[in-house]
Amino acid sequence: MGHGLGNASSLFFSSVELFLDVKAIEGYTNDDIAHSSGEINGLMALGERMAENWSSKNPYMTQVTENYILNGEGSRKETRHVVFDLGDSGLDYKVGDALGVLAENPPHIVDEIIEIQQWDADMTVTTHNGDRSLYEALKKDFEVHMANKKFVHSLAEKVVSTGMKISMNIVSRSRNGENWETSEDAAGPLTLKPSMPSDDPSAQVEAILADAKAIEDYLWTRDYVDIMREFDVKYTPEEFMELVDRLKPRLYSIASSHDAHPGFVELTVGIVRFEYNNRPRGGLCTLFMADEIDTTGNPIGVFMSPTRSFILPDDKDIDIIMVGPGTGIAPFRAFMEQRVVDGGAGKNWLFFGDQSEKTEYYYKDQIESWIDEGHLYRFTTAWSRDQEEKIYVQHRLKEHGAEIWEWFERGAYFYICGDKTYMAKDVHRALISIAMDHGGMSEADATHFIEKTMMKEEKRYLRDVY
Repeated sequence: MGHGLGNASSLFFSSVELFLDVKAIEGYTNDDIAHSSGEINGLMALGERMAENWSSKNPYMTQVTENYILNGEGSRKETRHVVFDLGDSGLDYKVGDALGVLAENPPHIVDEIIEIQQWDADMTVTTHNGDRSLYEALKKDFEVHMANKKFVHSLAEKVVSTGMKISMNIVSRSRNGENWETSEDAAGPLTLKPSMPSDDPSAQVEAILADAKAIEDYLWTRDYVDIMREFDVKYTPEEFMELVDRLKPRLYSIASSHDAHPGFVELTVGIVRFEYNNRPRGGLCTLFMADEIDTTGNPIGVFMSPTRSFILPDDKDIDIIMVGPGTGIAPFRAFMEQRVVDGGAGKNWLFFGDQSEKTEYYYKDQIESWIDEGHLYRFTTAWSRDQEEKIYVQHRLKEHGAEIWEWFERGAYFYICGDKTYMAKDVHRALISIAMDHGGMSEADATHFIEKTMMKEEKRYLRDVY
């Protein structure tokens, strides 16, 4: 299914097929063939220009053809393989690129906001995307699944003093993987300053707006529905749309080679789900792909986001090391597919990890086929929960430090994809340790070699972190 230029694209492909069919059944002269070939080349150029026109503001409306869970039974995670049909878009991509996906807000959140505010869902409003119903505007044009700071600041004008005395107590909190629950000995999390009961809602708002950190803490587990109910505030649709953020596309590392899967683009997506205040929450785009789109045939907008740096070496005989735990394996599945198609002599070494081999061994059959066929030189895993001591990819890197250093000396490229907050920093420190332990460098020289020589000068230490 196309959008905007889709019909022109269909004409392009139909015309090429027509020329080929005619030449197959009629005796064309050389001049005729040259003339028709020129027209074909022109139509192909049109197709290339069309592909360049798809963007976040003009996405290609397509369909999901495959959408299945990669995790094994009993997993606490939900990781999906999602395949998009590129149809007649003319879109192309290289391994290392990202796919932009335009999501929509969960319908239950849109319904709740409209109900609380007592708005007419069918009323016509004007947004940056033109005139549309209020429901459609809240569903497609704005980010309403999470509240922003601008909205919290607006409470100062909406909430008035009532003389009501409000006392708030935190009964539990989960943040950054740490859980806390109230007890007789602890009235609140150690990292959270105790709050004084406020006299009324306006005083409570004043306390929230006292500093940026207080606003962040307040917003951590609240959305617009929570805040509207908490303070019983009312807005006009126009006021609300002025405060909320415009809906932004999400970018995902592409998990396929276009040469291996012509006409399709594939993703490895970690679905984010949780509950708060007895209401389901989650990641905007991941829930949209998992719950609303699935393989229903409903349209979803996509576009390509090319990379200039996270690319394979031009020389196909160069060795590469890839570190991609969890969904960070996505671009390296694409890299491996491309290296198989290219057929170079370069060796491929993949480091992968997650919680358990039983439930998080993504793409097991494909990986084992690469090993059996000699395409994947080595596959090193780190299953953090399969033994008493937690093991992560940085530990495996240090264990194989001597051989990794030999690869570096031969000019190997090093790639990493995944969490930048913890994993990427730990891997970075492991590389510096390897340069010190096996390269005989001082810490200063090792740091310079990893951060300056490999990363900036030689550009063979490449990262796709988020």
